[in-house]
Amino acid sequence: MSDLTNEIVLRPRFRLSLRTELEQLEQVFDGINNSPFDIKRLDEHIFIKFKKPETTFWTPQLHLELSSFEKGVSNIRGVFGPNPTLWTFFMFLHFGVGTLFIIMGIFAYSNYSLGKDITLWLVGMCFLVVIWFALYAFGRLGKSKGRGQMEQLKQFIRDAIAPFEQISNED
Repeated sequence: MSDLTNEIVLRPRFRLSLRTELEQLEQVFDGINNSPFDIKRLDEHIFIKFKKPETTFWTPQLHLELSSFEKGVSNIRGVFGPNPTLWTFFMFLHFGVGTLFIIMGIFAYSNYSLGKDITLWLVGMCFLVVIWFALYAFGRLGKSKGRGQMEQLKQFIRDAIAPFEQISNED
């Protein structure tokens, strides 16, 4: 598993291939009882998050998807991210800012075509660009605040899959 050093990505991903049957891999996650994490499995999807006392606003969680396309080889795809509710709200803000930017651009173009002053519309569009950068910085801040807990999740996965031979590692 990579060390996830890519600094641009807000929701780091990884992919592993292990020499094991899918059922054995699922049993590993089903058999974990005394861990600092809440582990929920829904078919081939495993959700790993911190228990309530250790949860903060910035606490990441890990979503694993298990799959197998050939006998004796299982794949794990993982995505680190914030609480899904927080992520949905964050994306809603991004799409809202983007929609307002497009609307202001349309009004600016219409007023420009009519020979009217467009200063107010351009200032508004610049303000929305600043908000976009602020949202991105806010996301990066959250990622950096949750880095320690993300490292704990990565180590937990490394320990859980240690008995299996790793075939490949793709980022």
